[in-house]
Amino acid sequence: MGKGVKAAVIGGVFAVMVGGAGYGTYNIMSALNGDGSGTGGVAAETKSGPPGTDEVKETTAKFFTAWEKGAAATAASYTNNDAAAEQLLTAFGDDAHLTDVKITPGAARGTTVPYTVKAKVAYDGKSKPLSYKSELKVVRGLTTGRALVDWQPSVVHPELKKDDTLVTEQSATPPIEAVGRDGSELTKEKYPSLGPVLDALRDKYGEKAGGTPGIELVIRHNGDGAPDTTLLTLAKGEPGKLTTTISPSAQAAAEKAVKRFAQSSVVAVKPSTGEVLAVANNRTDGFNAAFQGEAAPGSTMKIITAAMLIDNGVTSMNGPAPCPDTAVWQSQTFKNLTGMKSNESATLANSFMRSCNTAFIKLIDEKPLTDASLTQEAEQRFGLGQDNWTTGIASFDGSVPAVDGPDRAAGAIGQGQVQMSPLNMASVTATAITGAFRQPYLVSPELDGRELARAQGLRSSTAAQLKQMMRLTATQGTAAQAMAGLGGDIGAKTGSAEVDGNAKSNSWFTGFRNDIAAAAMTEEGGHGGDAAGPIVAAVLRTGG
Repeated sequence: MGKGVKAAVIGGVFAVMVGGAGYGTYNIMSALNGDGSGTGGVAAETKSGPPGTDEVKETTAKFFTAWEKGAAATAASYTNNDAAAEQLLTAFGDDAHLTDVKITPGAARGTTVPYTVKAKVAYDGKSKPLSYKSELKVVRGLTTGRALVDWQPSVVHPELKKDDTLVTEQSATPPIEAVGRDGSELTKEKYPSLGPVLDALRDKYGEKAGGTPGIELVIRHNGDGAPDTTLLTLAKGEPGKLTTTISPSAQAAAEKAVKRFAQSSVVAVKPSTGEVLAVANNRTDGFNAAFQGEAAPGSTMKIITAAMLIDNGVTSMNGPAPCPDTAVWQSQTFKNLTGMKSNESATLANSFMRSCNTAFIKLIDEKPLTDASLTQEAEQRFGLGQDNWTTGIASFDGSVPAVDGPDRAAGAIGQGQVQMSPLNMASVTATAITGAFRQPYLVSPELDGRELARAQGLRSSTAAQLKQMMRLTATQGTAAQAMAGLGGDIGAKTGSAEVDGNAKSNSWFTGFRNDIAAAAMTEEGGHGGDAAGPIVAAVLRTGG
């Protein structure tokens, strides 16, 4: 707010003070001291406890009135963080160019008040109406006892987060018309969870795709470097056409599948090429966890561990991998899932398809294995953990650090310091069944000349054994229920991973059907086949 406006406010209050109205004195002190922590003005009894109905109504009415008038400092004075509130409310008018603001409160639910904001966005001779819903909460000021709006960026707009702001201007990048592998357009409206992906594609390829920018109201994400989120287009630019590898049928199946479980993500790839066929997330934070998530993958990691055991001559698919009830590694005891029967004569295939933890723990001490063996297998054979994937948008490349102590054993079963995303595990499955590492990508490298990551891949005999063990898991093992009813050549691996501070384990599942591989993770918990399994199966069912 400019100096002139502040002076007008102060002058107006001074006139009221001359008239002897105590509220004017209290109001100016509140405006200048945020939650009213100043001691000037008329003394009032400090209240405690949740604000009452009348206080909630009075506070929100004053806050909304000031907001409607564009009086950012005054509106901010009715919040418990006047500095942050004034900055964002000022941007609402000055940077976002929102005028004719009308706020209509709904029925309060205790101290929570929903409301509808209607305004006009006007910029460079263009204007459009904007309408959205949000809500706020009224709390008691810690020092003054005043009823105050609990300040969050979402008070101004529900999609705003910390460090975000609103801006209306000529867009930084031209719009894109993203199309799938069949040439059909991919939109946020048709595929909602693709929203962040399409924003990222536009941010990177908008200019390369040949379009011209328009005028837009956007959320600018200043804190995490994420691309702008468009809220309203005042003047359309000319979109450039960007072809992606997405399969609309697989994407539609993925969108529907992730809705079954909160905080879930899935990726599907084409093993013969590395093309990403689908990417979907069901999350409240808009984070593309399917590509960028970093979490322990649980027993899906046994695909890589089994490859390490085979490649180093420790055992083979039909070789020994005893499955006792417990296994001790450097004084730490590891157990199997409750109810799993021990089998001292088990083969690797049997322990793999039943997901026996102790079998893998006992074998990692065999020569010639070292602390670095699992890391080397992950990096050299599966192309993981080297920070060199160029998918077309931001992605995590997996992490399998070389460690000693209990974490070496934990890493073999996808715990400890091992971190993966669904994209990584879909790629692991693709490498396991083809023997070749083909870095996943969403946009052809020919568009921008970027170089895809490379890795040695697997011996044909190792890949053949992994594929057969995954087939057994999908038809006779822990993945059989989730994969039931799927025809063709199928295989899978289940996993669950404990996360510090979470009561439930994360559920993981990765599988293939013919020339499509998919992996999913959900924080719903349970065994891998219970939550993540049905998500993967639904995507595989489409056939890509």
